[in-house]
Amino acid sequence: MNPLLARIFLQEDLNFLLTNRLPRRAATRFMGWYSRIESRPLTRLNLALWRRFADDLRLDEAEKTDFESLHDCFVRELKPGLRPVTTDPHIVTSPCDAIVGAHGRVDGTTVFQAKGFPYSLEDLLIDPNLADKHRDGMFVTLRLKSSFYHRFHAPCDGRVKRVTYVSGDTWNVNPIALKRVERLFCKNERAIVELEPELTSAALTLVPVAAILVGSIRFTFVEPPLTLSHEGLRTFDCNREVAKGDELGRFEAGSTIVLFASGPFRFGPHIIEGARVQMGMPLLEHTPHVVKPNQRTSNRESRS
Repeated sequence: MNPLLARIFLQEDLNFLLTNRLPRRAATRFMGWYSRIESRPLTRLNLALWRRFADDLRLDEAEKTDFESLHDCFVRELKPGLRPVTTDPHIVTSPCDAIVGAHGRVDGTTVFQAKGFPYSLEDLLIDPNLADKHRDGMFVTLRLKSSFYHRFHAPCDGRVKRVTYVSGDTWNVNPIALKRVERLFCKNERAIVELEPELTSAALTLVPVAAILVGSIRFTFVEPPLTLSHEGLRTFDCNREVAKGDELGRFEAGSTIVLFASGPFRFGPHIIEGARVQMGMPLLEHTPHVVKPNQRTSNRESRS
């Protein structure tokens, strides 16, 4: 094996070992406690160390920069106007700052978290009727790095009909783990947010997926916060009207959102795997005048 490739392979193995062979739930709970220690000197030290490993930590975008704790930094708000939201009503925008992962057409009810690693809509969404609603629809995986802005927002005008919380594991959701752990998103703690868009003949579902060191998922319209202390499955009927760009909630650290869309949609040309998007940027275009309801593209074709 080429020495360079060997080093890369070993680095990936080490990353996977360190992040996914730890006692994940215990590490996540510890991080939740540690991140809330209110000490400005300790926080400044933590941020200095963080910057050595994350050159894309943009604290100059934050509305405030004097943080009381790491948690205070994780959930930071941005200065007004830094994330303009595309106003075209036919455009579904990115709900968060993220790196685009696997995306394309759902093959029946089969989705791919990475090449060769399928999972089923029924396993992820729990509700068979919701899974059937997104049969042959579209999906996009949006990964939030730990250094990113962690709040997520409504991708379109409409209503939040229901939120279902599913307790689970806390596997890392980085690309290395996605290529090695089968059905990873279906195993992790997650929330299923059902949206009723104002768009014609359309359905949207957001699935924020927690991961190792992510203390909880918080919503602006669900009390209390959803954390690892909850077990099993909990459903919250919301019927909450939202406008595109309204804040829906936040992660306590980096994680992933999988967005499912059913109806006449197509991806924007800039939505390619590995691309970086920001909240409010175009993600999907609603095109009832262009796309036929029975038009399908296989996952294999959409990922080529």
